[in-house]
Amino acid sequence: MTHELWDLEAETFDDEPDHGLADADTRAAWRELLLGVLPSAPARIADLGCGTGTLTRLLVDEGYTVDGLDFSPEMISRARTKVPEAEFVVADASTPPFEAGAYDVVLSRHVLWAMPDPAAAMEHWVDLLKETGRLVPVEGSWMTGAGLTAVEAEAIVRTVRSDATTGHLSESVYWGKDIEDERYLLVSRM
Repeated sequence: MTHELWDLEAETFDDEPDHGLADADTRAAWRELLLGVLPSAPARIADLGCGTGTLTRLLVDEGYTVDGLDFSPEMISRARTKVPEAEFVVADASTPPFEAGAYDVVLSRHVLWAMPDPAAAMEHWVDLLKETGRLVPVEGSWMTGAGLTAVEAEAIVRTVRSDATTGHLSESVYWGKDIEDERYLLVSRM
């Protein structure tokens, strides 16, 4: 998809329960999930494909330093309004223009599958990490046929790191509805 299409999506993007996290139970589930896999605050996080900044907001509220990136100017405009204390850039997540070796975590949600070359993007993402940094992509293989299976995503991560652990996210609390497709969080610590 082009950034123009995502610009059009920005107006209603947060209407989805897992995008806007307006429902208290959904927000609490994402908070608990992420805090369970992230290092303690005030770790520095690169939120790649941050959309309107909902996860950035969640993490900043927990004391993290977060830099967000999205290739949609309209998504970034909304993110800047939602999280004025974070830094945001309009850029391509496949080649993020962030400082190499500066981040404790590279976080993405439903971004890796959309990269033209996910393995090449993963190399760039790992370059952003400190030596002990963590990769935390949330991905899925959707009923539409789009996406990456957990096995595919784990294989991509293992091209650049030896560790990768997958946790499936089939519970409706994360999505605001029952799902039939595969959704998961992958964590790579080294």
